[in-house]
Amino acid sequence: MRGADKKEEAAVYQRVVLKNASPYHYMKVCLVLEDESTRLSAVELKHFIITGLKNLFGEVGAALHFDVLKYDEDTLTAFLRVYSTGLVKLWSSLTLLGSYQNQACAFRVLQVSPFLLALTGNSRELQLD
Repeated sequence: MRGADKKEEAAVYQRVVLKNASPYHYMKVCLVLEDESTRLSAVELKHFIITGLKNLFGEVGAALHFDVLKYDEDTLTAFLRVYSTGLVKLWSSLTLLGSYQNQACAFRVLQVSPFLLALTGNSRELQLD
């Protein structure tokens, strides 16, 4: 009977739940401008986003670290990387940006994920043959 007690003690299960194991979040965003012929470089795009952060959160918000990993000037689509702790600040400042050089604009957040690989495909655009 003592051997059975030892087996019961050894069979203890522990449930581990992680809120978010990734230090970063990745965003796929698209800038929609009133004048579709307007083009921004990657540097101009980053400066525009920093300006939005500064307008909403002040100097502390402007210091939020994020990276433009990839940017397509033709479609004005960018992949951004931000620390998970700053995701809400970045997302809210993108949402509230409404004008670029006196013309209406809007950022469309297309995808967000803690994994960069998840942004490579979109099930909403999947076409089966």
